[in-house]
Parts: sequence; structure tokens; C-alpha cells
Amino acid sequence: MKQIFKIKRFKELSTEELYQVLYLRSEVFVVEQNCVYLDIDNKDGKAIHVLGYIGEDLASYCRLFDAGDYFEESSIGRVVVAPKYRALKLGHELMQVAIETISSSYGTTAITISAQQYLTKFYQSHGFVQTSEMYLEDDIPHVAMKKI
Repeated sequence: MKQIFKIKRFKELSTEELYQVLYLRSEVFVVEQNCVYLDIDNKDGKAIHVLGYIGEDLASYCRLFDAGDYFEESSIGRVVVAPKYRALKLGHELMQVAIETISSSYGTTAITISAQQYLTKFYQSHGFVQTSEMYLEDDIPHVAMKKI
């Protein structure tokens, strides 16, 4: 199954698209991962949003930031695949689109991420290198990773 991607600035998101994004992020990052935190962090307004659809379903999502808006380098965050689509390995296609979008939108290939530690190999397969020891973010083990 191939995803159809929509790439939008915050103000371009429809109410329905924004609702789908917030629902998916809450479903996975708050409920599934049993992590009580404030997902709505006042940073979405600066981000480019990458939405991957299968039919009408939001199957994958991430948000992108220019250098200085989140980290010193450009960054990718809130990377998520809807539970019912995980077996399709849609995250790889999402990451390729995210990296290409950062390059075309921000003119850079230098990207920093704060990755959940168990996903280190996934991000390494996309050219990221671990640059920190494990640290806790919202009580979940993370590592800093960079792509040059």
C-alpha cells in the first residue's frame, strides 16, 4: 500500500487534518505509550507537517523544523505511524519524505532528532548517527541523533 503525502504549513492545515494529527499523536504518544504529557506544545505553528494517507486514514505523520526553531540544526519530530498500519513499514517512506522536504524547504541535510532509544536502528537506516547517551524524556528512554 502506498501512502499519499500532504506537506503543509500549520496555517494550511484544515480543521479535519489538524484533528486527525492531534488524535493520532494522542493515541500513540499519550495513550499507547502511557505517557501523560502536553503534546500541544505551541511549536506546531513553526513546523512543516508531513501527513501520510492511505485512503482517508492518516497512516503516518511527522513535523519538521528549520534550524533554530527547535534544535540548532533542522529537525524532525513527532514521528508516528498509526497502529493499524505498522506492519506495512510506512515509517521508512515517511522518513524519506521528511528528509527530502527538509532539504528542499530549508536547504540543508543537517538534521537533529530526539529518538526513542528502541528506534535507534530504524533511524540509523536513514543515515542518522547517535550523538548522546540515553536520557529520559517524559520518562521514556531517548537518544540524540544527527544526520549530516
